[in-house]
Amino acid sequence: MQPSNTELILIRVTGEDRPGLTSSVTEILAKYDATILDIGQADIHNTLSLGILFKSEERHSGFIMKELLFKASSLGVTIRFEPITTELYENWVGMQGKNRYILTVLGRKLSALQLSAATKILAEQGMNIDAIKRLTGRIPLDEDKTDTRTRACIEFSVRGTPKDRVAMQEGLMKLASELEMDFSFQQDNMYRRMRRLICFDMDSTLIETEVIDELAVRAGVGDEVKAITESAMRGEIDFCESFARRVGLLKGLDESVLKEVAESLPVTEGVDRLMQVLKRAGFKIAILSGGFTYFGNYLKQRYGIDYVYANELEIEDGKLTGRYVGEIVDGRRKAELLKLIAQVEHVHLAQTIAVGDGANDLPMLSEAGLGIAFHAKPRVVANAKQSINTMGLDGVLYFLGFKDSYLEERGKL
Repeated sequence: MQPSNTELILIRVTGEDRPGLTSSVTEILAKYDATILDIGQADIHNTLSLGILFKSEERHSGFIMKELLFKASSLGVTIRFEPITTELYENWVGMQGKNRYILTVLGRKLSALQLSAATKILAEQGMNIDAIKRLTGRIPLDEDKTDTRTRACIEFSVRGTPKDRVAMQEGLMKLASELEMDFSFQQDNMYRRMRRLICFDMDSTLIETEVIDELAVRAGVGDEVKAITESAMRGEIDFCESFARRVGLLKGLDESVLKEVAESLPVTEGVDRLMQVLKRAGFKIAILSGGFTYFGNYLKQRYGIDYVYANELEIEDGKLTGRYVGEIVDGRRKAELLKLIAQVEHVHLAQTIAVGDGANDLPMLSEAGLGIAFHAKPRVVANAKQSINTMGLDGVLYFLGFKDSYLEERGKL
């Protein structure tokens, strides 16, 4: 219970931000030995919004408010006071421990329509927004000066438990498709802030092609292999069966073609930036691919990737035999490898991330603490909890909570 000789008062300060404003306010509270129970501040376009909830003795409250009014006048800001009852305060304290989530909304540009639609879903699920943060840099008004690869990202910190998590996920996915935006909805816990291992598919994820299709074109069997690849990625035929059939069609291809293809691999937008940041942040990085080790090792050398697990092509007398060596890295094997690497690196599974585009990536996307479908096939998007379809692979950074200001960026590559 609040002692009868004390008061709880919420002060709100708004106006042009300037150095020393918070210091001036708290100095007055300190003078009267007030206790600060909560404090928060936001700055929008150099306009400050500062809130402080404090407790003080009744005999001091009038003097505190009087001095704060004079100080606000001298600083050119507006200040308002609101008494808070003990009941309201205790209810607020009782909300501690409620589930917290992070909704990240991402796109080339974000409009009021997109944000309205996303936050409406939160409201319908009975969730309350505690904080809103822009993660990307500032975008010029003159669109002619704006890079076509700009990024816009808003992060919402929300409290509560969704009434229907499945329906909420479906609603967000529908919005993402209709309004050209991406989203991530994650529980805000310690694991989200401590991701340590990230595993990537290679073909159509780290690179903008399916290597086996490139090899097939050079072997003169492009159409046949491409048709099998697309069917496998849609989950229509077993990956192992499709892999064996496609590799068999490459029989007789010269080994020199592998080097030629590797040196011309089209790297996905954002990979350079993403890898640089992940390495700087101390992440362990793995390629878990149904493609080929030759090309995975090429990317490993280029980016300093820690692990590569893919399929080994059999080569005899400088020619592909149409066979492979060892166990096929399919969807089941990818999930096993993710768990194995996490164990070796002493990383909790909740601290892992998996990124992929095909049906054979679904097991590792489901196993990882954060599974992200990247420019994925419809079946994969439908089963993934997070997806990126509007921009490059560096969009993953925003799902991890990185801000452009951390990276000395301004929303451009």
